[in-house]
Amino acid sequence: MRYVFASHFGAAMRSLVVEKQALGFSYRSGQYRLAEFDRFCCQEFPMETRLTQTLVQRWAELRPGEHPNNRGERLTYVRQLADYLRAMGEDAFVLPPGMGGRRIRYLPHIFTRSELDAFFGAADGQSVTPFSPTRHLVVPVLFRLLYTCGLRPAEAAHLDIGDVDWERGLLHIHQSKGRKDRLVPMAADMWARCQAFDEAMRILLPHRSALFPNRYGHRLHPATFDDWFHVLWDAADLGPVAGNAPRLYDLRHTFCVHRLNQWVREGRDVQALLPYLSGYLGHTSLAMTDYYLHLVPDFYPDIQRLSQPGAALIPEVRV
Repeated sequence: MRYVFASHFGAAMRSLVVEKQALGFSYRSGQYRLAEFDRFCCQEFPMETRLTQTLVQRWAELRPGEHPNNRGERLTYVRQLADYLRAMGEDAFVLPPGMGGRRIRYLPHIFTRSELDAFFGAADGQSVTPFSPTRHLVVPVLFRLLYTCGLRPAEAAHLDIGDVDWERGLLHIHQSKGRKDRLVPMAADMWARCQAFDEAMRILLPHRSALFPNRYGHRLHPATFDDWFHVLWDAADLGPVAGNAPRLYDLRHTFCVHRLNQWVREGRDVQALLPYLSGYLGHTSLAMTDYYLHLVPDFYPDIQRLSQPGAALIPEVRV
């Protein structure tokens, strides 16, 4: 188990995680949110042994500057914990359904080419620090990999050296969203960059197991990637943008939209290629990939011409 739960509810949290994983869920987000709640309980309610209404409602308060979707996710896992405790015969306050509000659909920021150039320029400008002696090597490769391969941040964070096929330029993604495994080919220039990165890292951390390690050779947490992303955005001096502020995950969205636009400009049959993109991204259904065909159409008119994206995938049968 990735986290240590130290509050009075720690044993129940561990049991809940084990149960969810036994049912086939990775429950990575659940572990992260429960660990966050565990720290809150230790700090704010260290003597509390019951999941009381006062405790839960304090946790449910909207934090300054917090997005409603983040709050909703926090509440979801504490609600699951309360349901689990009640099923075990314990007294626990369960948050009413819908208390977190309806999830707001986020419209991603799609990077322009000039924004990507500035962003990666900032990544290349990272310097060595005593607290992060490998960051100047990790950052330029990590963020390029997220963009050029369309990886989810957690997928990159969980890559070990053994997950890279250095001979063929393949990434082995294990038990990602939907508990699916897949192979992700790298472009030739990305492959070469990863090889040079690995050679440099083997000198600094010869015993590391993680592809992108901290200074001790262990895996970095995706939250660290998110912090670095905002540092780089500010360092690139890109300023405010129209619409939602850019997020780390938007590098994946940008990869998808850029790839689709490239196919359109090349005159390729996007409908026929869409299943390949879906598999490359690790989507569990084509509907998830269809989403990108309608993403920010005002900025990407090439994609706007593709109406009803799923219609051409299944040919009409005449009887």
